[in-house]
Amino acid sequence: MRNVERLCLAHFWVAFAAFVVACVLGTWQMWVRSPLGAHLGTPGQYFMSVTAHGVAMAYVLTTFFIMGFGYFVAVTALDRPLPGKQWAWSAFWMAIIGVVMILVPIGMGQATVLFTFYPPLTASPWFYIGLVLVVVASWVWCILMLVAMREWKRENPGRPVPLAMFATVANAVMWLWTTVGVAVELLFQVIPASLGLVQTIDVGLSRTLFSWTLHAIVYFWLMPAYIAFYTMVPRAAGGRLYSDTMGRLTFILFLVYSLPVGMHHLMMDPEHGNGTKFIQMLLTAFVSIPTLLTIFTITASLEIAGRLRGGRGIFGWIAALPWQRPAVLATGLAFVMLGFGGFGGLINMGYGMNAMVHNTSWVTAHFHLIFGGSVVIMYFAIAYEIWPRLTGREHMSLAPLRLQLWLWFIGMMVMTLPWHWLGLQGQWRRVANFNYADPLIAGWGPWVIVSLAGGVVLLVSALLFAYNLFVLHRGPSMATGRQLYALAVHPPQRVPAALNGFGLWNVLVLVLMLLAYGYPLAQFAITPSPSAIVHRVY
Repeated sequence: MRNVERLCLAHFWVAFAAFVVACVLGTWQMWVRSPLGAHLGTPGQYFMSVTAHGVAMAYVLTTFFIMGFGYFVAVTALDRPLPGKQWAWSAFWMAIIGVVMILVPIGMGQATVLFTFYPPLTASPWFYIGLVLVVVASWVWCILMLVAMREWKRENPGRPVPLAMFATVANAVMWLWTTVGVAVELLFQVIPASLGLVQTIDVGLSRTLFSWTLHAIVYFWLMPAYIAFYTMVPRAAGGRLYSDTMGRLTFILFLVYSLPVGMHHLMMDPEHGNGTKFIQMLLTAFVSIPTLLTIFTITASLEIAGRLRGGRGIFGWIAALPWQRPAVLATGLAFVMLGFGGFGGLINMGYGMNAMVHNTSWVTAHFHLIFGGSVVIMYFAIAYEIWPRLTGREHMSLAPLRLQLWLWFIGMMVMTLPWHWLGLQGQWRRVANFNYADPLIAGWGPWVIVSLAGGVVLLVSALLFAYNLFVLHRGPSMATGRQLYALAVHPPQRVPAALNGFGLWNVLVLVLMLLAYGYPLAQFAITPSPSAIVHRVY
């Protein structure tokens, strides 16, 4: 661990600093949209805040956390030094420069384009160049993960790559694939428009390219949570992983299925035909398979732990689990939020039902439950699990950690469940405030206030999380041994080559991407759609 502890902590602290700022901004936005703060601030300030909130959560928190966690896994799971440590530090500082270049234009009101930055709204070119730097830094991380696995396999011929590292590399491979779309959009469309080199932009093409990235990026954020499910939680619960093979299949399926489905975000866009949308809907349905495999496998793993701890009967093992341990508690709470959020996703997936909830608060609720709920609560659990390894300190008490996890769960549920209801009532998203004096929408007011209360609880939880990590730095010293990952019930001695690498799966991804995006992108060259006039916000 001496090889990367400072590197990991640097990434994590940047990630969590951005997270706390994003929570403050998010709570303020909910206050502005509620009847309690209807006259607070201006629409321009609101959208500036929404842009900063989205960028901090979607790009800064996730990218820095995933990079830091990946370095941790590469060293601890492979039990060897990180290759290219200097390159890792260079990527870190490149990403820091990129973040500064992103946030300065936002703060100056020159990038109020939200984190999706859909044209024809166009921000300062520095905003987009900063995004490119963050992406390039993440590519360096991807290459280092691939190199680390290749060197380990060279030293250990025939042995299965440890599951935690296999999953991390699956995430890196997926990220290299999925960033192609946004990179092409930025380099060949958006940045030239922001520099004034072109005066019009093909909005349909840019949205299609961004959809290439838009859904798979969610699984980039999600992978660390699933790595924790498979490789940390069974051990924290005192049991074993039900199946190593199930884990490998899950991460392979995430790689294969998460990429060619992004166009389901364009169900209501006119540029694409119903046949294309139908194919996307079918492919999107397959994304549920690795999640269902995970729910089965991790539930079985927890049952093993519960029965080893004396649980009897059909459900007695649940009560026997060590719920006082943060990783176990976070997993239980994450599964509940994943259930609610996943149900919302199935509604979004269907063409007809998508038309009903499109661009309403229902979509916001689904997104926050999956990412802000299930994913982020497992980021907390991972941090609580590995922080002692990074600092050489142990938690003085687990009670504040459990309290923080419960507050996050309660706040997320209280915030998002009213959003689902309001979405069904037609409440639109991406609006700064509402006229609650209008009798047609006056009934929304109480539900919005309930959501605001949930947001306040989330903010308290976020601040408590940062406090818990600070306290740990002053905790009692501990002997830092090797980070141990969960063993499978039947640890594999050898696995098929297809389950120990990604060559075959990259070919399959290429075929599926050609199927999903070949004609939808080619049609813009065959029959160009009308271009929109670039509207600069600076």
